[in-house]
Amino acid sequence: MIRVGHSWDTHKLVEGRRLILGGVELDSPVGLLGHSDADVVLHAVAESFLGALALGDLGSFYPDNSDKTLNMDSKIILKECYQRVIDNGYRVNNIDLTIYSQEIRISPIRQRIRESIAALLSLDIDQVSVKATTWEKMGFVGRGEAIACEAVCLVESMPKKVYGRKLMETR
Repeated sequence: MIRVGHSWDTHKLVEGRRLILGGVELDSPVGLLGHSDADVVLHAVAESFLGALALGDLGSFYPDNSDKTLNMDSKIILKECYQRVIDNGYRVNNIDLTIYSQEIRISPIRQRIRESIAALLSLDIDQVSVKATTWEKMGFVGRGEAIACEAVCLVESMPKKVYGRKLMETR
């Protein structure tokens, strides 16, 4: 069986926060506002996994009013959602991302984001696609107020012999 998951996430850019995209911390005077570390890229990927499994949204598992999730590392969120994919008998075929950012240029870090996500999930680099675009100075992204990310994933049933294996620790 093949299933598709889709997600969209956005976080406001503010001063005084770290900017982390796809598990890659950038040197920037602004960062993303959120209850966790606000990695909009990893949030979109994690929620696309939940969508593929029909498990709901990220807030159902990681509420933004919980002390447990305050300043949570989004790498943990991603790995836990990926573990749900495995535990439900699936594996990730591929992930396709589009990052929407006017001010922060993605092209210089695109490969680092791909490598980061692939390493976190023990995937081959060619299973992770990262694209980026601006909003041509329109809307909240175009005004440089936020960064958004859209993620699509394809998951497929695993053969019984590997069903239930645990995600290997990486880095």
